[in-house]
This record gives sequence, structure tokens and C-alpha cells, in this order.
Amino acid sequence: MRNAALYYLQRYASSAANLREVLTRRVRRAERVQEIDTDTASGWIDTIVSSFESSGLIDDRTYADARIQSMFRQGRSRRMMMLELRHKGVAPEIVDAALESLSLENAAPDRKAAIRYAQRRRLGPFRLKLREEYRVRDLAAMARAGFDYETARRVIDADSPESLEEDPLQD
Repeated sequence: MRNAALYYLQRYASSAANLREVLTRRVRRAERVQEIDTDTASGWIDTIVSSFESSGLIDDRTYADARIQSMFRQGRSRRMMMLELRHKGVAPEIVDAALESLSLENAAPDRKAAIRYAQRRRLGPFRLKLREEYRVRDLAAMARAGFDYETARRVIDADSPESLEEDPLQD
């Protein structure tokens, strides 16, 4: 189990709760093939995760900061960042602290992420043709991505990509 956990951590960054879930799924798969005492396996998993936490191999704060920076560069909204990290088992206060740190490092992070998202998906001013015909669809895509209406409207209705950069960033 310890080797499986180490191998997983070599390949992926993980929170403590996520590693616990990965190891639990591994035990369930092995249980189909051979008889395993799940209570004993659960104890092993808890021991492995706590030893990794105490040795510094797993740190939820570092994981949350790194994931938020990565998702910000991808153009994810604050809502989506928060949901993904909570889904991975990161404590809400750690998620809030990481989001606060992002806000301190970047002026108007949600707007910058919305611009990046529109650029990646070629929405609004990044659309080459038929821009007006797709306005409602573009706004809907921004809403599904977790951006509020005002931020989505400002990005989608911008005259050009250059005007988004020149526009004073406000949240």
C-alpha cells in the first residue's frame, strides 16, 4: 500500500483526502479478486496518509496553492476552483486562504481568468466571425464556467481582445 501511495504521489499532486480515496478504491478493486479485511486496510491507509502528512509528502495548503495557480492560468473561475478543491477533500478554510492569496497576488483575478477562458474557447472578441449570432451562447458558456453575469458580459461584449487588456481591471 505504501509503495502504491508513493507511486501515485510521484505521478500526481494530491490532497490527503484524495490520496485516502485513491487507496480506498485500490483496496476495493483488490477485494474483488481476493479476500481482504477492509477494517485492517482502512487502518493501513490512515497510517500511511498520516505518516505522509507528518513527513511533508502531502500538504493540503501547498496543494491548494499550486492547484489554484494552475487553474487560474487555465482560465477557471473562483467558483470552479473552490468546487474542485473541495471535491478533492481540501478543507474550506484552506481553500478560502488560497483564494485570498490569489486575490492579493493578482488584481481582479476572476476577470483575468474570464479573459483567459474566452481566449481559450474563442468566445466574444476572440471569435473570428458571426460574433453577434453567438453572443447568447458565449454568455451561457461563461456562466457554465462559473463566471458571474457582469464579468461574462464585459468580456463577451468587448470590442477587441486589445480593449480587454487596455480596460482597467475591475471586479
